[in-house]
Amino acid sequence: MGLMKEVIKEIGNKSKEFYEFVLPPIDMHLTDENLKVIIDIPGFLKKDIELSLSGDILSIKAEKVMDEKDSKTLISNQRPNKINKKIRLPIEIKEGEEKIESAKYEEGVLVLIIPVTKKSKNISIE
Repeated sequence: MGLMKEVIKEIGNKSKEFYEFVLPPIDMHLTDENLKVIIDIPGFLKKDIELSLSGDILSIKAEKVMDEKDSKTLISNQRPNKINKKIRLPIEIKEGEEKIESAKYEEGVLVLIIPVTKKSKNISIE
């Protein structure tokens, strides 16, 4: 029975590594005013999520602290304990204008609103 537990645990560890690589799932909606970024990161506390914006690269970091007693009885662990993801945004952001207008985390979903830099459309003809 011990061997079977080890095999199940190893499969769980490999699954978790895969999920940490591909997660979190992200949706983006672009309007004239802003870019809305919706990120699913369930199971994390708001205080454990760190966001930064550098140019058009959004960085998301989050890490769960495992309870000591839970780790002694761990049989399978597929849910990620850590997220470290960089996402290139589909908008031009000038250096020094990196700004997240709002960030809201509710029921495992993080919603960011990032303003779109307005560009002048007027072209003078001489």
